[in-house]
Amino acid sequence: MSLATTTYTRVLELAGDPPRTIASEAHLGLARISYERNDLDAAHQHGQQCLQLTRQIEGVDTFASYAVFLARMRLAQGDVPSAVTILDEAEAFLHQHNFLFRMRDVAAARVLSLLCQGNLAEAARLADTHQLPISQARVHLAGGNSSGALALLKPWRQQVEAKGWADERLKAMILQAVALQAHGDRDEAVQVLVDALALAQAGGFVRSFVDEGMPMAELLSAASAHGRIPDAIGKLLAVFEVEKRKSRDESVRRLIEPLSHRELEVLRLISQGLSNQEIGEQLFLALDTVKGHNRKIFGKLQVQRRTEAVARARALGLS
Repeated sequence: MSLATTTYTRVLELAGDPPRTIASEAHLGLARISYERNDLDAAHQHGQQCLQLTRQIEGVDTFASYAVFLARMRLAQGDVPSAVTILDEAEAFLHQHNFLFRMRDVAAARVLSLLCQGNLAEAARLADTHQLPISQARVHLAGGNSSGALALLKPWRQQVEAKGWADERLKAMILQAVALQAHGDRDEAVQVLVDALALAQAGGFVRSFVDEGMPMAELLSAASAHGRIPDAIGKLLAVFEVEKRKSRDESVRRLIEPLSHRELEVLRLISQGLSNQEIGEQLFLALDTVKGHNRKIFGKLQVQRRTEAVARARALGLS
């Protein structure tokens, strides 16, 4: 990616003022690279510059590519409704300009959004219609069919390796590692992951791994336990930790009302498995007072029972 960064930067230097059409493609390229390297601020800035130039020149192809890029960013951030809106606009735009050959890219992003929504049937239909092996494998994994995913990924990886498609090869290897882990082949999964990390290390790839979510975090931890490529794995696990903290902080902000100090104390004891009577004895509170705190805690956490409160508290980092 270093050579690509240098090339895109040079293109912008030569694009002139006002910049020529190629500048929008260069900004899009730099946005993708910045995102992959987890420099989200730079990715956003280049993306916005790409969009402004694309609107000025009405570049259909670049707009479609930018829309797919932006939708994937939104999905990675957990903003599924925004991603769906962006993809709807992109699809309508491509139909309007009869650029239907770019629909495969939109469809691949659409499959991701559908899987986030739990709509496996529509995701499968779309992946099959556009013959998207990676998307088809993702649908199988989402449905618990790791064997089906592996049956698709092995020949696809062989095909892209034969063609020298390095980016597609990396995507296939990353998903293959996740599928192998889901299939129970932990040792082989770790080996494929290590091979993928070796392939990706020089380019500074980060988001291709992180965007796979918790299955990838667990697999990286397993590889770390084997002492494999410690620097690369340590860097990725650090990113996962930051993502987890951001998600927890965002969830806390979404609480209807923050928990009081006393409610946090009660919640902590609930998490330890203490009964209402035991909580009252430990905090010197009447039983009815403890029950009152429980009702307030459940309301603020938007849960109905103790087990749900404990799970919600752990997700928010409150216990």
